[in-house]
Order: sequence, then C-alpha cells, then structure tokens
Amino acid sequence: MDIHVRFAQGQSIRKMARELGISRNTVKHHLQQQEMPTYAKRSQQSSKLAPFKPYLLQRIELAKPDWIPATVLFDEVVERGYQGGIAQLRRFVCQFKPSIVPEPVVRFETQPGQQMQIDFTTIRRGERSLKAFVATLGYFAC
Repeated sequence: MDIHVRFAQGQSIRKMARELGISRNTVKHHLQQQEMPTYAKRSQQSSKLAPFKPYLLQRIELAKPDWIPATVLFDEVVERGYQGGIAQLRRFVCQFKPSIVPEPVVRFETQPGQQMQIDFTTIRRGERSLKAFVATLGYFAC
C-alpha cells in the first residue's frame, strides 16, 4: 500500500527502494500487483513441551502457595522423557508464578530525643580501613 501511495505522489522507484530498505525489483513487483497481498495464518506447531504441560500445571497447582523452581520441574519432566531445553520450560512456567506484593512501609516516629538508631560500619580502601559511626534520630519534623 505504501509503495502505491508513494508512486501516486510521484516518488521514483529508486528513492522508494532506498527509503524502504528493499530492492528496486521488489518495488517494481509490488507496483505490478493490482491487489494487496494476503497471507495465510501459519498452523501452530506443537512443541516438545506440549505433552508435559498438563503435568507441569498440576505440579504448580499442587504446590500453591509455594513455588517450585523451574530447574526442579525440568529435572522431573526429563525423567518423564522430555527432550527439550530448560529455557522453553522457563518461558512456560513463568506465566504462572505468583507476583509478590511488597508490604507497605510503615514509618516509625517517636517524640524528639526519645529514640535513636545506631549503626557501625567499616569502609575499606586499599590497606587502610575506616570505622564509621552513624546515629539517626527516630523523630521526623515536617
């Protein structure tokens, strides 16, 4: 469609080929076609993992609320005759992994001078080390 529109606007075959990143012969071929090309949908090929999907779904469902690592599932299906790779299995099982919702952060505030958090650390640079002491008050003033 784009080639026909550009040609109707007076653009040369050479310029269309350069801008679209295709050969001049391809541009000429599409200009000679009177109707738009149609493409048939490809048939879905079965994967090596397809026969093992019901087993994997059952294992994932039985393990809830816990999660079974893909490496463990991979070992189990290999024992059952799976000959594919672990990457294909990981792509399949990751869609069933429950998302972990982080707990909301609750601020802990006290009255001025009531509480302080103290931390010690060691900073190493080369042969010398530096000891650090950090004290943070639990009071927050707006």
